[in-house]
Amino acid sequence: MLIPSTLLAGKKILLGVTGSIAAYKSLELVRLYTKAGADVRVVMSPAAQKFVQPLSFEALSRNGVLDDTNESWADDFNHIKISQWADVMVIVPATANTIAKLANGIADTILTQCALAFAGPKVLAPSANTNMIQNPMIQGSLKMLAMADYEIVSTQTKELACQTTGDGAMAEPLDIFFETARLLLKDPFWEDRRVVVTGGGTREKIDEVRYVSNFSSGKMAKAIALSLYLKGSDVCYITTKGSEGLPKAIYTIDVDDAAEMLEYTRDAIRVAKKGKLSKPSLTSTEAIGLIQKRPYLFMVAAVADFTPRFPQRGKLKKSALGENWQVELTRTSDILSTLAQEREGVSTIAFKAEMDSQEGLENAKKLLIEKGVDAVCYNLLDDAKSFGGEENTVTFITREEQIDLGRHTKIDLAEKILHHAQACSL
Repeated sequence: MLIPSTLLAGKKILLGVTGSIAAYKSLELVRLYTKAGADVRVVMSPAAQKFVQPLSFEALSRNGVLDDTNESWADDFNHIKISQWADVMVIVPATANTIAKLANGIADTILTQCALAFAGPKVLAPSANTNMIQNPMIQGSLKMLAMADYEIVSTQTKELACQTTGDGAMAEPLDIFFETARLLLKDPFWEDRRVVVTGGGTREKIDEVRYVSNFSSGKMAKAIALSLYLKGSDVCYITTKGSEGLPKAIYTIDVDDAAEMLEYTRDAIRVAKKGKLSKPSLTSTEAIGLIQKRPYLFMVAAVADFTPRFPQRGKLKKSALGENWQVELTRTSDILSTLAQEREGVSTIAFKAEMDSQEGLENAKKLLIEKGVDAVCYNLLDDAKSFGGEENTVTFITREEQIDLGRHTKIDLAEKILHHAQACSL
């Protein structure tokens, strides 16, 4: 998925790099931040410079690198001023040594001094040998840092530099990027709101190797799921197209056909309406505010209208089918209509793609009333080539107004859709 060049425009990120073999991955993280429009400054521990030279970070960030040898009190190149400058501090990679120091308030390097002086949100991505990361002292330190408002990006299990396979590998730079962006872009309206997003074209099985489907790429649904996640929503993404390019923290349910889409959407809506909190440490006032947040359903999936009546086991042989093959189809359940009762108390945004320039808009308006949804995102297609692109055109329709959102990249269009969808919670 394309990350907009303005996603983090105006945001200031202080990146701390410690002495791990994974330090080279921080270069990719700087590239992601700057490509998204952020201003990045880097502070390195002495051990980090054994793995990556400061010049590499300077070349990517276009800013000088702060370390223990060049701190200056004649300008802002010191641990106090640079900490006041930043909107967020990201420590990637964080060694077991650094984790223990941070948890105990030890500031014996310029990097740990910056961390101690920085009062804003912090992201930490550990990197260590399996035994080191699982050591009770380090696990205890991570818990202490989480309580101190550090956002911990979990390690992953893979082959480590010590040539063993186990937990301790640093998270991928893209996942760290997403967690940083989420901290910087949280929106009070969407934060902690439960949202269900469906996406992709369903695949209606004929036999074990053939199916009936459509050209939907699922990219618009992915863009909406990502935009919601970055705003702080609790997103359940139900899709036929997988979650490649999305944050791993997004709860994704993979489905194939219309029946599965219906079943899992029903379950997800029921869970969303329970208002179950994921933050037990909230005060009673904050908890009441979260429970009252109205859930949302973005029905972006292109659900097949018909499905083979008699799907077959195994593979049908061409020789047995003859020269002509007729597949009997039966109508699938309309998800929005079927879930009308479950959707009570849930703001619902439907998506409607049409190719009829004369009747398409009217069909979208009829859907609004007939399905009892709060808004319809109407997309007029030219032909099959209209699917799968990075841009889209949408008209946002409610009972009160009709807004042409114009043609934009799908992630930018998702932002516009969410902006107008806020009124649907009233």
